[in-house]
Amino acid sequence: MRTIDYMRLLSLAAIWGASFLFMRITSPEIGAVNTAFFRVFFGLTGLTILIFSIQKSLEFRGKLGKILILGTINSGIPFLMYGIAATLLPSGYSAILNATTPLMGAMIGFFVFSETLSIRKWLGIMLGIIGIAVITTVGDSNVAGNIFIGVIACMVATIGYGFASFLTRRWITQQGGLDSTLVAFGSQLGATIFLTPFLVWTIATGPNIDWFQGDIWLSLLALGFVCTSLAYLLYFRLIADIGPLRSLTVTFLVPPFAVLWGFLVLDETISSGFLLGSLIVLLSVWLIVSPDSQTQKIA
Repeated sequence: MRTIDYMRLLSLAAIWGASFLFMRITSPEIGAVNTAFFRVFFGLTGLTILIFSIQKSLEFRGKLGKILILGTINSGIPFLMYGIAATLLPSGYSAILNATTPLMGAMIGFFVFSETLSIRKWLGIMLGIIGIAVITTVGDSNVAGNIFIGVIACMVATIGYGFASFLTRRWITQQGGLDSTLVAFGSQLGATIFLTPFLVWTIATGPNIDWFQGDIWLSLLALGFVCTSLAYLLYFRLIADIGPLRSLTVTFLVPPFAVLWGFLVLDETISSGFLLGSLIVLLSVWLIVSPDSQTQKIA
């Protein structure tokens, strides 16, 4: 990997780490559906402004339909799931569970896309499952009793990310590629379309919400314009440059940032059980994403 790739990974990790903080602020106040919708809507708005400002042609070369589906899988469903988790779990919990994305990606690659897995990666998968179990059962006693619902929501999100990374490679990268700006724009359009019926249903049947909260709108704007528009430009560029599995290593770097932002802004703390489970998960991710040792050739 080049230096610029490492810089993009680190920047993306800091941005996505902050997204868990912003969701933790907004979801308990306005709900998971509203948070997810406005995140993708503002993300779409930011990308639309960018596209028109640079006068980029909206030429999807027959890939728009697939990109809309990618948007649902890679943004609509995961953002909704993390919105649900944010009402139940501290931001650090969601972030470390998000770090299991390479684990899910490896399993999906093996069972669905005929990818091969070494013994080392299978060991990483088993450790990841153990780490998730430790976080779920030996975590912070102050976390709400619905921790299992929050964990399941995070796992559904990581499954979506895992599928989307391989589908992006199959539908976009291996089919002649496409500008990362257009991929990000189309994906947020697809996510917005997917979440709109949920928004209408929530507004029509849900409880009354105080929409005049400045910090909520600031968080939603940050989620949309920074954590989505800018972040997905970086993410799809990484997939094109370094491949899907390496791009998923960003989730290895997100948890430290999420814990830091949660501590600085919301005074969140971590328990020993959470720390133990996190270390196991991060070890499993390292085993999965690090290259297998190759036998050196004798010159």
